[in-house]
Amino acid sequence: MRRDKINYYLDIAEAVITRGTCLRRNFGAIIVKNDEIISTGYVGAPRGRRNCCDLKYCTREKLNIPRGERYELCRSVHAEQNAIISASRRDMLDSTLYLVGKNYDDGKYVKNAMPCALCKRMIINAGIKEVIIRNTKDDYTIVNVKDFISNDESLEGVKGY
Repeated sequence: MRRDKINYYLDIAEAVITRGTCLRRNFGAIIVKNDEIISTGYVGAPRGRRNCCDLKYCTREKLNIPRGERYELCRSVHAEQNAIISASRRDMLDSTLYLVGKNYDDGKYVKNAMPCALCKRMIINAGIKEVIIRNTKDDYTIVNVKDFISNDESLEGVKGY
């Protein structure tokens, strides 16, 4: 049976995860416009710096920092950020970002996955139209980026995702 288009792209984003270097959870992201992949991104330290998987520790994990908090202590660049960095804004206007996250320890999909507050701001400014996030192998959530604008969690003091 032929795979539907959304899950096809989510499957590709899931394959991108295998390059991730985080010891907590890894994400894979791809940006697609007009049925063409514009860029991909995964979680990893900035080019030339050592990754957490090489160092054998995660600073946020060592400090028991909850999900969605204190990202300034993280060594990595997020998957969404890496995908956005690798594309021109002109190509990203009205595009779709596909996002898949998996926990490092059990390989299960991240529950209630959503871009963090910083990634949301970058997605808005990149001109991306929607974000599609995998919940299970076949189910997903579609988020209109306009919702990131109208539901500004930074005004409410909400942390992370």
